[in-house]
Amino acid sequence: MLLGIGILITFTLVVLVVAPLLAPEIAGFSTLPVDVTPQIDLKRRRLVLYENLQDLEFEYKAGKLSAEDYNALRVDYTAEAAQLMAVSQDLEITSTEEALIERAVAARRARPKSASVPDYTCPQCGFENPLPVKFCGECGVAIVPRERKV
Repeated sequence: MLLGIGILITFTLVVLVVAPLLAPEIAGFSTLPVDVTPQIDLKRRRLVLYENLQDLEFEYKAGKLSAEDYNALRVDYTAEAAQLMAVSQDLEITSTEEALIERAVAARRARPKSASVPDYTCPQCGFENPLPVKFCGECGVAIVPRERKV
């Protein structure tokens, strides 16, 4: 009896420990922290490359690397850093364009509204329909917008 309980507890513990490791990844769940943006990720990757270049230089001067290996790795790291810089610049241009769009939207929202706004209230049932509609969302009657003073 005691052996059966011990086996049951052991099996339960094994299942509880192993189940999360074998479970498929949940859709939409990312292992990255929430505050990681593409720009921050690119910056982090560039910093890692710069550190690698510094380590490479140190190891070459310490005599741990041959000249051929040093040059090949330096060219690879430099090319990868240049590629990351180009992608970062593209993202900055995109964010600049998005900022221009946001300013234009804010300016448009700040403009004073016209004195008259079309009224889409149904003449049959009195339902106030969202703008713009051709038929009443409540009863289906055709709506002809009327101008109302604001």
